[in-house]
Amino acid sequence: MSVETSPAGVIRDTATLRDTATAPTRPLDVAGLEAAALAATVDAAIACQPFVGRGDKHAADAAATEAMRRALTRAPGRGTVVIGEGEKDGAPMLYNGERVGAGGPAFDVAVDPLECTTFCAKGLPGSLATIALAEEGALLRPGPSHYMEKLVVHRAARNAIDITDPPELTAARVARVLGKGIAELRVVVLDKPRHAELIDRVRRAGASVATPSDGDVAGALEALLPSGEADLLMGVGGTPEGVMTACAARALGAGMQARLAPQSDGEARALAEAGLDADRVYSLGDLAAGRSLFVATGVTGGSLLARPQALEGAVVTESLVVSERGVRFVRGHSVSEQKEVG
Repeated sequence: MSVETSPAGVIRDTATLRDTATAPTRPLDVAGLEAAALAATVDAAIACQPFVGRGDKHAADAAATEAMRRALTRAPGRGTVVIGEGEKDGAPMLYNGERVGAGGPAFDVAVDPLECTTFCAKGLPGSLATIALAEEGALLRPGPSHYMEKLVVHRAARNAIDITDPPELTAARVARVLGKGIAELRVVVLDKPRHAELIDRVRRAGASVATPSDGDVAGALEALLPSGEADLLMGVGGTPEGVMTACAARALGAGMQARLAPQSDGEARALAEAGLDADRVYSLGDLAAGRSLFVATGVTGGSLLARPQALEGAVVTESLVVSERGVRFVRGHSVSEQKEVG
C-alpha cells in the first residue's frame, strides 16, 4: 500500500486489485473524468443546500439534478446516462439515454444526484450527491428494474460470497475469511419492512446488524472502504445505487453479486416484457465490465462526508473519489452564489 498526498486530498490503498472480466476496448480517460465527476457532485451538493430541512425532497432533487446536468456538459467526452434514480422515485432526473459531455470518447453514466432525498428534506445526516462513470458499454443496462438485491463485501472476502446462499451461511463464511468470530461481524441492512426476516435471521446467527432507514450506497461504502465500519451489506435497494456501487467495488477489487428484485407486480411484468430474469445472479463483471470510477460529495453531513460549509467567501465541500487510482478524500473550495450554505 502506498500513501500519496496532493492538493486534492489523500490517496490511500493505491495498489488496487481488479477482476479479469472482458472490458470494452475504448479507453477511459480516468483522470479527466474524475475531475468532471467531482465537479458534478460538488455542484449538486451545493445546489441542494437551500432545501436542507425544508421538507421538499423533490425541490432539493431538482436543484441537484440541474446543477449536475450543467456540470456534465463540460465533461471531456460524450457520455450516455444508462441508469438514473428519478424514474423510480417519480422525481426530477437525468433520464436514461440522455447525452452529456463536451464531445470526444464515449462513456457510460450512472447517477443519483441526491441520494437519500428524505434525509435532505428532513435535515438529517447521510444524504450524498453521487455519480459513476465507466467505459462505453461497461455498465449494466437494467431497463425497467428499479430494485436490486445486493451482496457487497471488502476485497478480502470477495471469493467467499454466493447470493443464493442462506444469509446465515454467508455471514459465517465472510466472518471466517476475515478472521473474525461471528459476533464480531458487522452487517448493514436497510431498515425496510421487506427486510424484517433477513435482519432477524442475521442477528440470530450472532452478527451485529446496522439498520439505516435509507442509503445503501453509504452502507456499501462502509463495507468496501478500508476505513469503513462494516464488513458486509445485504438486502434489496435501488438498482441505480447498485450499479454505482459496482463501479466502486470494481475499482477497489472488492466483491459484489446482485439479482433484480421487483417490488411490485408492475415492475415484475415490465422486467418479464423486457426479457430480464429476476432469478439471474449478476456478478461484479456483469454489473461493471470495464474501467470505472465513483464519486460522492456530502450534502447533509454524516460519518462519511461533511456538509458543505461557508468559509471566508468560499464553500468548503468534502468528497470521495474511488477509481483504479485509489481512494481519495477531497476537501474542495468553491465560489458559489448560493446564499444558504453552512
